[in-house]
Amino acid sequence: MFQFNTIQKGLKGRNIISTEDLSIPEIKEVLSLAKDMKRNRFSSKFTDVLKHKTFLMFFYNPSVRTRQSFEAAMTELGGHAQFLEPKSMRLKTEKSAGETIEDSAKVMSRYAAGIGIRILEDKITKYGEGDWLIREYAKFADVPVFSMAHDKFHPFQGLADIMGLQEYFDEVKGKKLLMTWAHGALARSWCSIQENLLISSRLGMSINLAHPEGYELDKEVIEKTKKYCEENGQEFKITNEVEKGYNNVNVVYSRNWMSPNAYKNGILQKELEIKKSMKYTKWICDSRKMKYTDNAVFIHPMPVDRGNEVSDEVASGKNSLIYEIAENRLHVQKALLALTMC
Repeated sequence: MFQFNTIQKGLKGRNIISTEDLSIPEIKEVLSLAKDMKRNRFSSKFTDVLKHKTFLMFFYNPSVRTRQSFEAAMTELGGHAQFLEPKSMRLKTEKSAGETIEDSAKVMSRYAAGIGIRILEDKITKYGEGDWLIREYAKFADVPVFSMAHDKFHPFQGLADIMGLQEYFDEVKGKKLLMTWAHGALARSWCSIQENLLISSRLGMSINLAHPEGYELDKEVIEKTKKYCEENGQEFKITNEVEKGYNNVNVVYSRNWMSPNAYKNGILQKELEIKKSMKYTKWICDSRKMKYTDNAVFIHPMPVDRGNEVSDEVASGKNSLIYEIAENRLHVQKALLALTMC
């Protein structure tokens, strides 16, 4: 069986709710192991790391890549992933009686080696509620609890993004990232965007953040991003102009996200958010705007809203890393499942 080094051993039993839960040396070790697992994907070196262990996956929201990649990850590590839908379980809510988070977490800890939770947009009544729920499970569980994407953060996506950029550039420090809002028909949460801003700035990237007025992100996340850029001697700029952020950047991340006013009376105003978003037709990443960059690569967490967030020409172009990053979700997940649940 594979032998973990000292830093890697220190991750055993840890919750992963954001990449903020990991130190920079730990992030580097996770990525190093993920790359090793990618190179030696089906090697006997890793196939028994989690032999006979079960990972419980709570999906409040549906998924394509997340379910597929976590199930594949557990299988390739010798374990099993169990798919659960809270709507089919007797869990306590404001409107119904049932099992409390404390009871659920403690019982599930007797069955499994880890618990993953995915809770987004329309399954919460206000921003921050999903983050609270995951942290409540982490408080009572006796096994690691993971965010498989929630309203604030998406740690595995952030790690997959960085892994893809490291594979392309080798070193990301000093590279310039444009994180730009785009119009779209999905009213998406802030989790992937905010996770990328945090980990990219911590690892030394310069950040351009572009969005129309009225699409501001979490103030605490923005302040942390600004602080990390300053600590690394990099720039952090915010613009409300659609093209300004593209100048001389190395990476473009173009994605739709909802406004801070997306919830009203405890309900996500999805159709209203989409209608408002679709008025900003100039906010699309296309080949014309990409010409202002320094031959930048395009990244996106997927699913891609083609024709709104980005043109087909860019999304499927030679500088697109979307499929490489999607694959890397599998490998970073394998690495952290192994490190925390072994």
